[in-house]
Amino acid sequence: MTQNALLKMLETDARLSDEQIASRLGVEVADVAALRAKLEAEGRIVGYQAILNDDKEGVSALIEVRCTPERGGGFNRLAKRIARFDEVRSCFLISGGFDLLILVEATTLLEVARFVSEKLSSMDGVLSTATHFRLKTYKQNGLLFEEAESDERISVAP
Repeated sequence: MTQNALLKMLETDARLSDEQIASRLGVEVADVAALRAKLEAEGRIVGYQAILNDDKEGVSALIEVRCTPERGGGFNRLAKRIARFDEVRSCFLISGGFDLLILVEATTLLEVARFVSEKLSSMDGVLSTATHFRLKTYKQNGLLFEEAESDERISVAP
């Protein structure tokens, strides 16, 4: 059994038990449990989450942030401060025209607007932001969000 095989299975379905994984890979349950524990201890597996279909409720926004790097710390201190906000689900250092990309989730557009104007934009070191609202999710964390397609054509009998 390889680490990659275990990680791929957990990425696809984090609810799989050690017994189920062992059965599918044809290995001992103790080997799966030991490898999982090792990967968790090393920080390779950092958590297990359900993937929610937030298209049904709530608002998500991707916010690009241009900021000034700090002497001796670069973008790290500011990114860590931003990541601590409850509204922030993810925070990444990125290449390109902006420095950070953050994913924000809220219940209304107004909550996102308040977060950007009152919390994010007013932080020392933040030069500018660009907010992009998620309209629809097609795929997230490797999982396709498929809706049943309706066939609106009229049936024609021979």
